[in-house]
Amino acid sequence: MAYKGTERGRASDRVSGRANGSVGAQRAAKASPARRAALEVGSIVRTRSAYAQDVIAKHVDASSLSPEDRAFATKLALGVASSSGTLDEVIDRCLKSPSDIKSDVRDALRISTYEIVFLDKSPHAAVDQGVELVRAIAPKAAGLANAVLRKIVASKAEFPFGDPATDAAALARSHAFPVWLANRLIADLGRDGAIDFMAASNEPAPVFVAVNSLKASDESVLAVFERASAPLQTVRIGTEAVAGCYRLAAPKALQDEGVKRLFSDGKILVSDAASQMVAAGVLSKSKKPATFLEIGAGRATKTILLQSNANRLYESQLELSTLDNHEFKTKLLVERASRYGARVSAAHTGDATKLDEVLPAAVFDEVFIDAPCSGLGTLRRHPEIRWRITEQDIDRLAETGLAMLESAAGHVAPGGVLAYATCTVLKAENAAVVKRFLESEAGSPFALDEICKTRVFSTRLAPRSSDAHFAVRMVRTR
Repeated sequence: MAYKGTERGRASDRVSGRANGSVGAQRAAKASPARRAALEVGSIVRTRSAYAQDVIAKHVDASSLSPEDRAFATKLALGVASSSGTLDEVIDRCLKSPSDIKSDVRDALRISTYEIVFLDKSPHAAVDQGVELVRAIAPKAAGLANAVLRKIVASKAEFPFGDPATDAAALARSHAFPVWLANRLIADLGRDGAIDFMAASNEPAPVFVAVNSLKASDESVLAVFERASAPLQTVRIGTEAVAGCYRLAAPKALQDEGVKRLFSDGKILVSDAASQMVAAGVLSKSKKPATFLEIGAGRATKTILLQSNANRLYESQLELSTLDNHEFKTKLLVERASRYGARVSAAHTGDATKLDEVLPAAVFDEVFIDAPCSGLGTLRRHPEIRWRITEQDIDRLAETGLAMLESAAGHVAPGGVLAYATCTVLKAENAAVVKRFLESEAGSPFALDEICKTRVFSTRLAPRSSDAHFAVRMVRTR
């Protein structure tokens, strides 16, 4: 493992360093394998702005660690990713200056601080292991680490440094959320709704699979999981069953050879239940659209789901075109869709806010915008988002969503459908964007239509629930 401090400052004011060769290896060995793995994940997440789940899949799930160590390493890595800002505040309270330590040392201290503050681990074990982690990467910082971690143990009784019932900052700390975001959630969801959302965001994410009807039947897939002693559970959102969607109660079944073949053969894919429901809900139940444009197609997950659901509804695939703003994504989309048997009539690359330039004369029976958003509804899967997103980002993303709707409006045929979806819970990105569009000149010909037997599809987080998604369908009336 390679670690590197990246922050600037006078060397005399800061403590860092790296252990090399066999001495460093011997010191690192004193820290538990799970903690060393979590430290590696945290370092990569920080230095590369990567997602913890992706790094875990590569460096933990595929490692030679025991199942118990893999589980603990994953718990630590995701916990640190979700609470990094709060952990830094706790650490900084116990330093003379935040610049006293470099980023590589902070990575190690975050792990022990998370154990002390959020896992209620034995203070002695957490301090001892934290010192050993620091010693492995910065031997001269071991003494400082010991002093800081002991101060953190002493300050644990005061955490979250205020009364969560009356102090929004203390409430935010108790759930490991930025204060500005906690306040925004309270404003949009109400205090109780915000608390429920923050608590659920820190729960483990359930695993849902989608049966690709283009290549398999539900019955054949269910039989494979039964043989793996991991029966799938049907999924409902509200009163509606999600077609082809199943909850995997035992994720270890993903290691079963028969289940692996289902994935390699393109017969199933992992996708959140609400995302699957959106891909079904944007399609008309009464009439197949002759032409369909998917905007924001990304890695083809929704493309596959759309075609699978079209096959279920109409017994044939859509005449589907896609658009994304990155050439590499478009190439990946075509390759992945082909592997799953999902037909793509035309895959375009371009700016969806300038659709007249990308597809100047094209008109479609349905245009579906899977809009860029803050992704706050997916925090259980991407916990670091809460510390990377800013209020300015929220405003920018809302403006982009509105611009995409206004740009697409002129490319919807009379009587056609314009659908819009996000995976966030903030009103500014959801209802406010749709309201502004319908009140605009471009949106004046449109009216809200039914989606998933409601006017507005919106899910909230709860234990074992789907992620939080938002979607509407609008019909062009003239």
